[in-house]
Amino acid sequence: MNGAPMSFAYHAFEAVHMLLSPARGMSDAMHLAFRNPANPLSYTPMGRTIAASCELFERTTRRYGKPAFGLSETTINGVKTAVEERVVWERPFGRLVYFDRKIEGRRKPQPKVLLVAPMSGHYATLLRGTVEAFLPGHEVYITDWTDARVVPLSAGRFDLDDYIDYVIAMLQMLGPETHVMAVCQPAVPVLAAIARMEADADPCAPRSMTLMGGPIDTRRSPTAVNKLAMDRGIDWFRNNCLTSVPFPLQGAFRKVYPGFLQLSGFMAMNLDRHVTAHHDMFKHLIRGDGDSAEKHRDFYDEYLAVMDLTAEFYLQTVEIVFIEHSLPKGTMMHRDKPVDCTAIRRVALMTVEGENDDISGVGQTQAAHDLCANIPDDKRVHYLQKGVGHYGVFNGSRFRSEIAPRISDFMVSLDMEAAKSRRETSATEARKALKVAS
Repeated sequence: MNGAPMSFAYHAFEAVHMLLSPARGMSDAMHLAFRNPANPLSYTPMGRTIAASCELFERTTRRYGKPAFGLSETTINGVKTAVEERVVWERPFGRLVYFDRKIEGRRKPQPKVLLVAPMSGHYATLLRGTVEAFLPGHEVYITDWTDARVVPLSAGRFDLDDYIDYVIAMLQMLGPETHVMAVCQPAVPVLAAIARMEADADPCAPRSMTLMGGPIDTRRSPTAVNKLAMDRGIDWFRNNCLTSVPFPLQGAFRKVYPGFLQLSGFMAMNLDRHVTAHHDMFKHLIRGDGDSAEKHRDFYDEYLAVMDLTAEFYLQTVEIVFIEHSLPKGTMMHRDKPVDCTAIRRVALMTVEGENDDISGVGQTQAAHDLCANIPDDKRVHYLQKGVGHYGVFNGSRFRSEIAPRISDFMVSLDMEAAKSRRETSATEARKALKVAS
């Protein structure tokens, strides 16, 4: 496959989606008819089978739009508290969303967290559960990356260097008390951003960074994803994975790595599991098991919602992270300046991995500790969660009960240490001032 057939594939994908619109309309009508309580057939096995078939057809052929976070409230100390999403920073390829908790009365200081979501095909809402887990005890911000297919060419390029610039700009806006968390893909650019900030003695460098299931050094415990990149080489990805956004979309003619291609790769990795899940949903619908069917809907509404990535960002990430291993080799550059992780001295480091991670193998994230040799031992932590895969590192019951509390304790202890240091400094200065005055 070369660039021309790939470009045709995007147009074909759009055309097939439009051609299926009438069929989806008919399927919706039949689904409503055989789900209508007034229809006697809706209570029969035949009626339930038809309704289930129609729903499954509609769900497997629809375009899944960007989901909403939907986090309108949280519980703080047993009290339900309203939450408002506010955009506090924005550029063409991303924005920063703040989850403003409407706490009444005086607020007790809590850790400020910048959650950097992956730009790897899914929307930031994939981390809804991560945000939800931290909301009760933290001030939470999250990066909300923009689908490249809706960004006009006039907005310019967006590559890995720009990604790092975005992270630095967000941290500079939030200030030095921030704790940054990077989930999967952003582990490398976040580490690079902090290395550059420390090298420049930037006073807004964060208090800590937590890297979760990220590909810091993919030479360790390489997975199928890592091996594919090494075996194919960058030219294969350039010739087979890129296309232009078709007209009349807002980002028409922009070169991208399309979301539908990324999704097909995700699905192919565990195709039998996805087929079984849809077959199970079909049976749940026929039996009238609404709760199980709803869990399936919730998961796939998120999983099947994908976004396009700019071609330059995709290629640069594949080459630097997965083929050249530039960061662990010490050869990574950011805008002609070296990314030297040994420059990191003030920022604490925590790494989190999943025992069964098939995307970022065990040891790949932990490698950050070897690179950041000048971080004091009392400011570094590594945690390996038993029995979870890639998504379990940042979502699910194990994350809520075992991983999130450890990350929170890490942040809180650092904030307490910083507060203690400030008090001691103030006391020392007061004694000096008193001595001078006397």
